[in-house]
Amino acid sequence: MTGREKFLRIARGELKGEVFLPFNLNYSWFMEETLQRWEKEGLPEKVNIRDFFGFERIELIGGNPYGLVPPFEEKVISETQEIKIIRDEIGITKRVFKEHSNSKMPQWIDFPIKNRKDFQEFKKRLNPFSPSRYSFNLKDFKKDRDYPLGIATGSFYGHTLQRWVGTENLCILFYDDPSFIYEMLDYLEYFFLEIIKQFIKEINFDFASFGEDIAYKERSFISPEMFKKFIQPHYVKICKFLKANGIEVIFVDSDGYIEELIPLWIEVGINGFSPLEVAAGMDAVSLKKKYGNNIVLVGNVDKRSLIRGKNEIDKEIEKIKILISQGGYFPAVDHSIPPDVPYENFKYFLNAIKKLQSS
Repeated sequence: MTGREKFLRIARGELKGEVFLPFNLNYSWFMEETLQRWEKEGLPEKVNIRDFFGFERIELIGGNPYGLVPPFEEKVISETQEIKIIRDEIGITKRVFKEHSNSKMPQWIDFPIKNRKDFQEFKKRLNPFSPSRYSFNLKDFKKDRDYPLGIATGSFYGHTLQRWVGTENLCILFYDDPSFIYEMLDYLEYFFLEIIKQFIKEINFDFASFGEDIAYKERSFISPEMFKKFIQPHYVKICKFLKANGIEVIFVDSDGYIEELIPLWIEVGINGFSPLEVAAGMDAVSLKKKYGNNIVLVGNVDKRSLIRGKNEIDKEIEKIKILISQGGYFPAVDHSIPPDVPYENFKYFLNAIKKLQSS
């Protein structure tokens, strides 16, 4: 059985008790600073991480569906010994901390879209037919392959409007100018669907993935009622097109507490969810009891347990054992492993998962 066949059978709930340990399904396992620390603790330098740790190959492509073409030119506005204020490639002005810059969130100061005129200019960078979106070599993905391949299908909130408008500004805009929200979402639906069409006419995909980041601890950024009114309808046409082209597994990746939105995503055909942050209250075992084979789950291993040590890691392994016994689950930490995790703890965790795989 190939990795591709194993992935699909687990996702469908047909194969129970088997471990498919995906390398970077929807998000990266490791922060850059984490690997830098581990190199000081025994991880060989410049090693192929996927092969070294024994992860399964999995690929996700899609022409950077929310990328700007061309991007803004990055510009340093001011700088001190500790911080830089920059305008980044998206047009966001932000305060970046020099120390731990790869693991510490920047502070966002200003945003590229404030009104309709800004959006009309911004749209010039969102041409779905820009050749550079399709400039990488697709030949390897076209041939028969033994690993699962997914297509990135865009974002209607966290990777787009929230970043382009700003969280507070966007919340106000939903009330003060809802027609402008509809205008931007309508264009995004067209934009994503055209990109997806370009790829699907060339390649057979095994899964799809939206990247939303639409929630925080205990709540989503917008209520289920507002989600249903503004955002949910824009998945419908895309999900129908994906399913018509044989893609049965459609993920949405979002940090935070997303349980109140899961039934609304299921209504439009989305059936996969990650990373299921434990600190935000997500519980994969409970979700599996509620939805069974109707959902596919990735993550929900509390990354904080890898800091705390073996006893806490063992609890997460027991949870993984329960979840893989039901099918439709892929083990992963509930987002990238931070640099305060010791290398020895991660090796213990990984070996414990591999014992499940061989048992």
